[in-house]
Amino acid sequence: MSSFFDPPNTKNTDGGNTTNPHVPGEQSRQPGHWQNFAQKVPAQLLALLAIISVQMGAAMGKELFSVIGPLGTTFLRLGFAAILLLIFWRPQIRGLTRTQYINVLLFGIVLAAMNGAFYSAIRYIPLGIAVALEFVGPLGLALMQSRRVKDLVWALLAVVGIFLLAPIGQGAVNLLGMGLAILAGICWAGYILCSAKVGHSFTGGRGLALAVAVATIAIAPLGISNGGVALLSPQVLLTGVGIAIFSSVIPFSLELEALRRLPSRVFGILMSVEPAVATLIGFFVLHEAIGLREILAIALIISASVGVSLDATAQHQ
Repeated sequence: MSSFFDPPNTKNTDGGNTTNPHVPGEQSRQPGHWQNFAQKVPAQLLALLAIISVQMGAAMGKELFSVIGPLGTTFLRLGFAAILLLIFWRPQIRGLTRTQYINVLLFGIVLAAMNGAFYSAIRYIPLGIAVALEFVGPLGLALMQSRRVKDLVWALLAVVGIFLLAPIGQGAVNLLGMGLAILAGICWAGYILCSAKVGHSFTGGRGLALAVAVATIAIAPLGISNGGVALLSPQVLLTGVGIAIFSSVIPFSLELEALRRLPSRVFGILMSVEPAVATLIGFFVLHEAIGLREILAIALIISASVGVSLDATAQHQ
């Protein structure tokens, strides 16, 4: 899972000014001292650190499941992220057009469904497998928007990868977990479409800040019901802040700088290795072991994502 799920194709080919995938229509408001530090770090490393941060946030979230459940964790993550984004961007609610209100509302509902489905998925299946299946969403969207026969190869790789993860035989992947991860991926595709609309109607991350606030309200009934009074525990609240920082604030800041300096081809490839990073973090942090079949499936889905990223870049050159 990413910090509000980065579309892999929101980067210009010249490596110049770009749109942050986490903040539609982003315009930098970062302090100068952060920029001075970030500019000294290779852009590729910034992108990889952002991926690691996102997956660490997901791992932290999974540790809370036994206390407040996946939907309670989703509520905390979105809630604290909304607070941080609203403070940072300070969006105005008054004076918005009807179209802006509708776009923010739809975006918020998609965000709530996406995060809720993902956290629910990793309750049943390993983190790396969930992230790999989630890539089916944006990958499918990219393939639907393509008319090239060559893209059928990438689609076939992804389908084979999913088939290898199918719940067949001993030690098979949980079917409910797979379904939830794919649902999160479908919502990720919806996020990409909503992101484009919000990005055209808001400056900076103001639209995203409002959408995350809507997502928090949307998930609140289920989250509070799932988490109960444990949501008020100081330790749980502190962990929730940590999840929001690792899943949103840190990767947002890192990718903001990386996106300015990386060509879209490189950035797309780096984002495509996210399932591999998630698998490693799942293994070392959550002690989630997976077999060779699952590793092969993840590799096939990563290959399909890399292939689509490379082809998309070539088409726009």
